[in-house]
Amino acid sequence: MYTEIVTRLRDAGCVFAEDEAQLLISAARTAAELAAMVDQRAAGLPLEHVIGWAEFCGLRIEVDTGVFVPRKRTEFLARQGVALAWSGAVVVDLCCGSGALGTVLAAALERIELHAADIDPSAVKCARRNMAAAGGHVYEGDLYEALPIALQGRIDVLVANTPYVPTDVMGLLPPEARIHEARVALDGGKDGLDIQRRLAAAAPLWLAPGGHLLVEASERQAPQTVEIFASVGLIPRVARSDELDATVVIGTRPALQMTLENFTGHLL
Repeated sequence: MYTEIVTRLRDAGCVFAEDEAQLLISAARTAAELAAMVDQRAAGLPLEHVIGWAEFCGLRIEVDTGVFVPRKRTEFLARQGVALAWSGAVVVDLCCGSGALGTVLAAALERIELHAADIDPSAVKCARRNMAAAGGHVYEGDLYEALPIALQGRIDVLVANTPYVPTDVMGLLPPEARIHEARVALDGGKDGLDIQRRLAAAAPLWLAPGGHLLVEASERQAPQTVEIFASVGLIPRVARSDELDATVVIGTRPALQMTLENFTGHLL
């Protein structure tokens, strides 16, 4: 059976046919279910949608059909977020998809106050399941509009895997993404940075003093993202992982440095 499945998957173009065959066999509860799952995968349905979960930073993240599948390179964004957060921090995962980033931060840190939002109802349902154990609050809506206004000025770490594929490039994406994932999770507008611009524009209002906004971008886009962050008053820097071919741009809201004495002197 295993050999037959491997051959079927390899003929369908699956590069890691052996590994996928093992996952399908372990996930199936009956022979009929296994046959159906192999048919789905051979037809091009992403493996994660077939088995219902994706491995991300060592965690099993539930991924429903049609929901954006967290990529291996995005683990770098998760690690950068973990490095900047702390126990008790207010953490927000925007454009959260399955909620993979927020779930990883909650697993790595103790007692964070976790919030997340996505415009896609299917993603919101999925994220709520993944974040339930951490007590995460997941909202449906467009970026900050979905968040409680009480979070303004309180967010310590805001992670966002925004869509950043330029519209003209969408047709070049692998069929697994182009056909089976929501376009709203991929298409970032003409230059791929439309959502990042909107995210950065309101970030100073929502971040706490010294708070951080982290986004994933392509290496080519990073200089533009740096300019976007700087234009709204964030202090930008770029982190890069050659191993994962991942680029993260971090924008920090300046901490309040004016002391009461300086403030009084300024008024005088």
